Amino acid sequence: MSPIQFQTIGSLAEAEAVRPPASFIAGGTNVVDLLKLEVLKPGTLVSITPLPLRGIDEKGDGLRIGALETMSAVAAHPLVASGYPVIAQALLQSASAQLRNMASMGGNLLQRTRCGYFRDVNSGCNKRVPGTGCPAIHGANRMLAILGTSPHCIATNPSDLAVALVALDAAVAVRGQDGSRSIRLREFYLEPGDTPDRENQLRPGELITEIRVPRLAPNTRSAYVKVRDRASYEFALSSAAVALTMDGDRVQKAEVAAGGVGTKPWWLPRVGDALVGKTLSLDTVEAAARLSSENSQRYSDNGFKVEMLQRTLVRALCVTGGIA
Repeated sequence: MSPIQFQTIGSLAEAEAVRPPASFIAGGTNVVDLLKLEVLKPGTLVSITPLPLRGIDEKGDGLRIGALETMSAVAAHPLVASGYPVIAQALLQSASAQLRNMASMGGNLLQRTRCGYFRDVNSGCNKRVPGTGCPAIHGANRMLAILGTSPHCIATNPSDLAVALVALDAAVAVRGQDGSRSIRLREFYLEPGDTPDRENQLRPGELITEIRVPRLAPNTRSAYVKVRDRASYEFALSSAAVALTMDGDRVQKAEVAAGGVGTKPWWLPRVGDALVGKTLSLDTVEAAARLSSENSQRYSDNGFKVEMLQRTLVRALCVTGGIA
């Protein structure tokens, strides 16, 4: 690991002065891994743990979660577990219990891809070093994306939490030198295009300060389903977050997002729209799920994800809608 300087800051004003190549660290569960691999060489590491970015509460417009709250604290909080179960379920299916006790909510949303080429400094990777190629396209790509890919990158976004938040149309509040702003998660993450090293809309020195989730209608049900190679401490091959607002036995509103298959948490509005006004049945959800693979791109080892995504969505919709 390359030598680094370490400092702790105690105010948001100090955070606004931080500029690359310095990096922020909170729980450090992803950053420390990247430091050890020398994927990340910040020169200076800035701890933000003393900042007042905590709290979980629900006001008139919805749920507010401080960016430094731990994943485990949020998953266990009664407001989240009872009112927003898709968030709690996504968190509890992430990482391990030990990591969830350390990892922050903001850090989870900013974690880097687990693509093996990105994490191997001896290989090319356009995301790590622009212009060095994407060996994953013709290499080991079983875990990688089929949606939102480009000739420059097919790395998968690894966050379970982000998938749930995209389905709920959550936003992040960010603060930096230019002041505060709010960004919808559906717009926060960027597809790789020809600049895969730029993954989100954060500007230099900006921090996520809180997560804001719109209040759900009382007749809304939600769930998160994750398919992976093993039941613990494994990233998704495919996953689905679903929120269904019902009017009797008919769907009034449906929001659907997928993980494990996209270069960013993948919102699926056409799948949701196909369910609106319908009575839920196996035939109905299967027809809607087939729309998920539009514009998908299969690679040598991950073509199975097209059908797996559809099956994951069917399972999630059946669980959420109470279809036997």
